[in-house]
Amino acid sequence: MPTPVQIEQSIAEFNFDVFNDELLVAEITKQGDVIKGLKAQKKPKDEVAPHVTRLLALKKEQGVRMVRRNEKKFDRASLEGLLTKRFFYAPSFAIYGGVTGLFDFGPPGTALQNNIINLWRKHFVLEEDMLEIECTNLTPEAVLKTSGHVDRFADYMVRDVKTGEIFRADHLVKQVLNARLETDTSLRNDTVDKKKTPKGLAAPEPLAPAVRQDYEMVLESLDNYQGDDLWKLMQRLEVTAPETGNDVTEPKLFNLIFETQIGPTGQFKGYLRPETAQGQFLNFKRLLDSNQDQMPFASASIGKSFRNEISPRQGLLRVREFTMAEIEHYVDPLKKNHPRFHEVADVELTLYPADLQLKGAGSIRMTMGDAVAKGIVNNRTLGYFIVRIYKFLLRIGIKQERLRFRQHMANEMAHYATDCWDAEIESSYGWIECVGCADRSAYDLTAHSKVTKEELVVRETLPEPIVHNVVALEVKKVVFGPAFKGEANFVLEHLDSLVEEEQLRELHAKLKAGGGTTIVTGSNGKEYTLTDKMVQVVEKVEKIHVREFVPNVIEPSFGLGRILYSLLEHVWWIREGDDEARNVLSFNPAVAPTKALILPISSNEQFNPFIAEIGRSLRSEGVSTRIDDSAASIGKRYARNDELGTPFAITVDFQTVKDRTVTLRERDSLKQIREDIPTVVSIINSLVEERITWADVEAKYSAFTGQDV
Repeated sequence: MPTPVQIEQSIAEFNFDVFNDELLVAEITKQGDVIKGLKAQKKPKDEVAPHVTRLLALKKEQGVRMVRRNEKKFDRASLEGLLTKRFFYAPSFAIYGGVTGLFDFGPPGTALQNNIINLWRKHFVLEEDMLEIECTNLTPEAVLKTSGHVDRFADYMVRDVKTGEIFRADHLVKQVLNARLETDTSLRNDTVDKKKTPKGLAAPEPLAPAVRQDYEMVLESLDNYQGDDLWKLMQRLEVTAPETGNDVTEPKLFNLIFETQIGPTGQFKGYLRPETAQGQFLNFKRLLDSNQDQMPFASASIGKSFRNEISPRQGLLRVREFTMAEIEHYVDPLKKNHPRFHEVADVELTLYPADLQLKGAGSIRMTMGDAVAKGIVNNRTLGYFIVRIYKFLLRIGIKQERLRFRQHMANEMAHYATDCWDAEIESSYGWIECVGCADRSAYDLTAHSKVTKEELVVRETLPEPIVHNVVALEVKKVVFGPAFKGEANFVLEHLDSLVEEEQLRELHAKLKAGGGTTIVTGSNGKEYTLTDKMVQVVEKVEKIHVREFVPNVIEPSFGLGRILYSLLEHVWWIREGDDEARNVLSFNPAVAPTKALILPISSNEQFNPFIAEIGRSLRSEGVSTRIDDSAASIGKRYARNDELGTPFAITVDFQTVKDRTVTLRERDSLKQIREDIPTVVSIINSLVEERITWADVEAKYSAFTGQDV
C-alpha cells in the first residue's frame, strides 16, 4: 500500500482543478478499472503501485469535496424519513402491521410516478410511433406455461436452519460480503470501535489483500452463479444468516408467480402476470394489422406486474406488486439495422460487458457505434434502444456518472434472450438493475404459435421471386387417411415437425432401407407403420413470391418503482442554512410532482384575485400548482416545498397590487426574477415543457434582489 507521504506527494503533483465533480467520479472509476485490469493480468506490484497511489489521491480529493458539501456519507435514514414525512410512499396496510413488499404511493409519489410515465410516453411511444395497448393482469396457466414462466421463473432461496428465516440466496451472499468489506474498510480507516464487539466473539481483523480481492471478484460476477455453483460458493465463503450467525440450507428454486383461480369452480388455474409482455405477443396479429402489415414496428404497454419475491427488502427496489413499462420492437431477423442508428452511434456511455465482469476488469466508456462494430452489442437495433434508454434516464434526472449498462453473463441470461443489457443505477444499495434491454429472438411468438397453431408471422411480398431447390414431403391423402383413420392427425403432427432438410432426407433413407416401409412415432407417443405409398420425399424447384418469417423482438423493460427510488436518491441534498439544514429534492421540472408554488407574502385579502388568476392561468396550461397561504414565514414555506421538490415559487406581494408583477424563485439556485403575471406563467410553462432551461431565463431576464413597495 502507498504511504501517506506518497499520497500527499501525488496530490501535490496533480492538478485536480481540471475535474469538476462528475469528471472526478469518472476518473476514479477509470483508475479503479485500470487497477483491476492490471491485477487480472497478474502484473508485478511495483507496476500496479503508482496507479493505486493515484487512485487514493483522487479519492482523498473526492473526500475533501464531500466534506465541503456535507456529503461524506449518504444518510439513507434521513431521506427515508423525509419521504415518509411528505408521504411519497408508505408500507401498505400499515395500521394492520403491514405486508412486506407492498407499498402505497401518496400524492407527491403518485404525481412523480405519473410524470415519469408521461415523459416515458413522450420519449418512446410518441417519438418512436409505437402502438400502446393495455392488457389484463390475469393470465391463464397455459399462456405462462408456453412462455416458460411456470417452469423457469424462479430464484434460489435459503433458510436459517434454526429460525427458519428466508433469504434469497444471491442477495444473502451480496449482503454478507458487502458487510465484511465495509468492516474491513472501517478497520483500515481506524473507525471501528472494537470495544463494541459482542461478548464471546473475537474482535474483527482486517482482511488479507487476497481475501478482499476474492470478495470483490465474487461480487462482480455473482450473477453468473446458479444452482450447485452458488451453493459451493456459499460453503466456500462460509455464508451464514447475518443476524443469528446460523447456517443456512442448500439453495432451492422458488417460483415467483402468484397463482390464483379464475371463475367459481376453482378448476381454471391462472396467475397474476409477472410481466406485461405476453399480452403484447398474443395480440401480435392485431398489432401487425394496425400497422398496415409494415415492419419493423413496436408495441408498448404500461401496467402492474406481480412477483412473489422471496424476501422483499430495500424499499421500492424489491416489491411484490409494481408498475412496469415495456416495449416489444418487432424486427426482421435478417434486417436488425435501425433506420435511426446514425443518430445514436456517437453517443458515449458506460458499458460493462460480460467478459470484463468475468475478469473483474471494470466497466469501459465507449460509443455505441464502436460497441456494435466490435460485436460487444449484438446488433444496431439493440444498440439504438440502449442509447434511447440512456437518454431517457438522464432526461428524468438520473446522474450520468451513476449509470451504466451491464451485459448479462451466460448463466444469468433469460431463457428467451440471445443478448441482454441492464441499465444499472447506483444508489446507496449499490448498482441496481432498473431497465432490461433484451433481444428475445423469436422465442415467444414461435412458442405461442406452436401451441395454438396460430400463425404469428409476417408475410413480405418480394420485389423479385426467389428460386431455389427444396426437399419437401408430399402426403398422398387418398392412401394416408384411410390407413390411419381417426389417428391420422397424430401421424401428421409428427410429420409436420420434420421441418429441416436433414430430417426429411433421413426419413427418405429409412423408407428406402426398409423396402418402402418404416416405423414412426406419432404425437400421441404410439408407433405407426409408414410406407412410400402414403408419403414421398421429393426434391423440387420452388419459386417464392412471398417471404414468411417470425419476427425477432427487442424488448426494453422498465421497472418504474426502482427508477423512481433511484431518482429520489440522486436528487436529494441538504441545503445548509443559518438556523438549520434543509432538505431539497432537485427534480427536473418535467417530472416534479408540483411544478409551481403560489404564495402570498401575507394574508391580506388584496392578494386573493392575483392568486386565483395565477393558479387558473397555470392550470389552463396543464401546470400543477399548490397554494401555500399558511401563517408560517415565507422562508419556512419555501423550505417546506423544497422538500417536495417544487422547482418554482411565485410570490404575490404589495408590489403585485401596484403593477401586476410577481417574483419567480428557482428552487436550487434561489435566484429570482420579477415580471408581469402572463410572462411568468409563460416562462414556467416553457420550463416544464423542456423548451428552455433556468439558465436561459437568467440570460434573458434581470435578476431581482429587492422591491419597491
